[in-house]
Amino acid sequence: MVRSLYSAHCACIGSIAAAHGALGQMPPPVQIRNRTATDRGDRPICSVHFVVEEFLHQSGRHYAGAPARDRPLARRNRRRPTVHSLVPQTVSMRTEELRVTAEFRLSRAGRFLIAELLVPHRALTTSSGESESLEYIVNHQSCEGAGHREREAYITGLGLEGYHDAVCREIGLDPRITATMGTAANMNYAAVCEQQDGDVHVAAIVTAGVQGNAACAGDAAGWRETERGWEKIPSPAGTINTMLFVSHPLSRGALARAVITMTEAKSAALMRLAIRSRYSKDAATGTGTDQYAIAAPLAGGKPLTSTSPHVKLGEMIGIAVRDATSEALRWQNGLEPSYTRSLFHALGAYGLHESTFFEDIAPLLPPADLDLLRKNAKSVFYEPQAAAAAYAIASILDRVRYGTLPPGTAREALRQQAALLAANLSARPERWPDFLARLKDADPERPAPLVLQAIALGWSSKWK
Repeated sequence: MVRSLYSAHCACIGSIAAAHGALGQMPPPVQIRNRTATDRGDRPICSVHFVVEEFLHQSGRHYAGAPARDRPLARRNRRRPTVHSLVPQTVSMRTEELRVTAEFRLSRAGRFLIAELLVPHRALTTSSGESESLEYIVNHQSCEGAGHREREAYITGLGLEGYHDAVCREIGLDPRITATMGTAANMNYAAVCEQQDGDVHVAAIVTAGVQGNAACAGDAAGWRETERGWEKIPSPAGTINTMLFVSHPLSRGALARAVITMTEAKSAALMRLAIRSRYSKDAATGTGTDQYAIAAPLAGGKPLTSTSPHVKLGEMIGIAVRDATSEALRWQNGLEPSYTRSLFHALGAYGLHESTFFEDIAPLLPPADLDLLRKNAKSVFYEPQAAAAAYAIASILDRVRYGTLPPGTAREALRQQAALLAANLSARPERWPDFLARLKDADPERPAPLVLQAIALGWSSKWK
């Protein structure tokens, strides 16, 4: 049985936190099993209506009560059944095949992304730990990102095991040999990136969202696990779920090391997009609910022993996961790299917010200049030279916080970069000394007023 996907459901459902805190339990895990699109031979099918009795007949044994370690051997000796259900229920499901390799088949069915392992694998997942009995790895949208109270009531009402079984019934799949990830992300935004070196193939499949739940390792935690259950659950939505498939056998050590390489690659994607934590001023390294599944076949040659970035396989894992994470964020959150050049993306952590920008800058501009700014806001917010100065200001503030720069240098350094922002925005770099002289209020603890003053000064000077 898989472990709980509690954190993912917290990220998905906002107010589910309080409900589960009161119940003293975690929301349920989700495990889903898919089957091939053939029914008794090669005849294609479009729906599922196999009952548990047929599955048990085809598998040649009853799995009820059988420990996981007994299943790989049984798996090798049985004919793989088609799509089935654990209960006598008809389930209709259409699938879209996305990728097929010798090792796995990836398909999408509505809210579900299903990877069928076509040969025995050793897998390491956040839902079930290390296993050699998995046949399916599934990512799915378990809820909407915010305000989904009906889903909250549904999940909490069923409880851990009940919700798990309900999800399996929903798509007619076996819950015992599957690892699952849950998220609020749309499965249509899943990104697939692949790398090849000789006969070794790496595929990363990522869904990602960070706008509500991006975090830096070491941020103050929002909840804790106790013997009584969970307390003080976070509500923001956002999860990065990663499936990683390597076509060649890996040693147990290499499989574990791949988690580090994969995580570093995910963080590298966030670094490139300048994503900040939602809980601190630090750069985000992930979200508080990220999940993963890594799988490599058990047979097929001598197991590879390293997935470090120093070897080619580690390089391929890094590139595939980094690029897939970036692509998923582009679709889910609109985080295309050039869009992150905005003044607010650069300085949002330090108090510059688009939602209050015009209210904050209004006292600094004549009415005619303010009206013109409103009509041309995007050209200011995304002006590349102004953005360069804004990122320089953010970097100075970061370096002072981290102790790289002594606090005594902060005010003058901020004034210089603010003057550069004004000069760049006005398209009159020769006026930098004049702007520097006029920008006097530099407070490292409250940098937003200085930035607003620089924007107002540069904008009002551009056409004069």
